[in-house]
Amino acid sequence: MRPVDAITVSTLVAVDPGTAFEVFTSDVDAWWRRGIAYRVEGEGASTMRFEPGVGGRLVEVFGEPPGELFEFGRIEVWEPGRRLVFDWRGPNFEPGQKTRVEVRFEAVGEGTRVTVEHSGWDGLPRDHPVRHRLPDGAFARMWGGWWSRQLGALRQLGLGARKKN
Repeated sequence: MRPVDAITVSTLVAVDPGTAFEVFTSDVDAWWRRGIAYRVEGEGASTMRFEPGVGGRLVEVFGEPPGELFEFGRIEVWEPGRRLVFDWRGPNFEPGQKTRVEVRFEAVGEGTRVTVEHSGWDGLPRDHPVRHRLPDGAFARMWGGWWSRQLGALRQLGLGARKKN
């Protein structure tokens, strides 16, 4: 049996693709959930941020004053209003281990479908700690739920009330 390679989750937001991309990347700390399942610092005082553009990073910055950080990934594709791709590594990944996250922004009526596809899981050992010893189906449901909760927080950020200037 082949291991799960990709998990795909979507949500609809009530703004245009350019605004959805801007909120996803510029306001990431406002919608990225807190807690040990989502951040290295857990409930602590940390800040998530994207460094814009290809080669930029998705990082969690923590410490008082801010200084230490954890790099979740490097941006491979930065197409505002359309697509964002970055590699992804968790704090329990060994050097060289990573997965890939692609986020697509597609106009749907007056809103945007935001789709996250997190792939590359089959490149990690089957006994990797990120799998929590779960069989493939339960593992896919766990990560699908993780991204669903993240996108739910993005949607709840008030995207229906935001207007593009």
